[in-house]
Amino acid sequence: MSVDCAMLRGFAPQHDCFVGIDSDGCVFDTMAVKQREHFHPLIIKHWHLERCADALIACADFSNLISCYRGSNRFPALLRTFTWFRNYPGVAESGVELPKLDALRAYVQSGLTLGNPSLRTEVERTGDPELRRLLEWSLEVSASIDGNMRPVPPFPEAVATMEQMRGTADLMVVSQTPEAALRREWKLHRIDGLVEIICGQEAGTKAEMLAAAAGGKYASGKVLMVGDAQGDLRSAREAGALFFPITPGDENNAWRRLREEGFPRLMNGTFAGDYETELEREFLGTLPSIPPWEE
Repeated sequence: MSVDCAMLRGFAPQHDCFVGIDSDGCVFDTMAVKQREHFHPLIIKHWHLERCADALIACADFSNLISCYRGSNRFPALLRTFTWFRNYPGVAESGVELPKLDALRAYVQSGLTLGNPSLRTEVERTGDPELRRLLEWSLEVSASIDGNMRPVPPFPEAVATMEQMRGTADLMVVSQTPEAALRREWKLHRIDGLVEIICGQEAGTKAEMLAAAAGGKYASGKVLMVGDAQGDLRSAREAGALFFPITPGDENNAWRRLREEGFPRLMNGTFAGDYETELEREFLGTLPSIPPWEE
């Protein structure tokens, strides 16, 4: 049975501190592998963009890995990628058929829960060929990751830091990856025993998970979210938690800093305030919003 928010509300603290930890791109360097080995090739295949593959990859890399949009749902991420792709130097002159955006934009802005189930319902309702292509791509991406994703080990410093924290804090995986995939991955690398709970997308948003598991159960300044994207920061703020960033491209050093500096401050009550503000300033400065070719 999957973990849900009702189960999380029944979680009883074992320690004075709580640490929620993102998984993809934070404990495991899986975001780059998923994008470059599964998402990107299938975008090129389904929209016939072979002639401009390098341009598409540059736009998708920026959207999904190195910008402030890192960690977004796949459908808004694809809309941003295609919007930038249309204006990327040389694409218009290449003669490649530019992806149509109207149906994708309408779906992203529909207010629906964005995912394969709701997209399938929209395809059946509208019969729109572009939505059908979008669904075929998304289903193939999911199948490719489930069936062909190569194992990616956790960052060594992430493991060392969780090993140190687990004796004095309650640790929980807080992720939008399906729970079954999370459990397989954490068990494969023998680190599932480092956390109390593993929560995937079935339990709700990250903010909902944090609030259900930790809300009202710990003293002020004793609940921390560890993540690698601005969405993780927003989730922490929504749930009333502190935030420690794992900087993309410098993950091991960030985990070491959490172990040696951030976690001791969480324990002694000096994390909130100037220290967290400086962490946030540094983190936001590493994730631009405008791609370099549009500056």
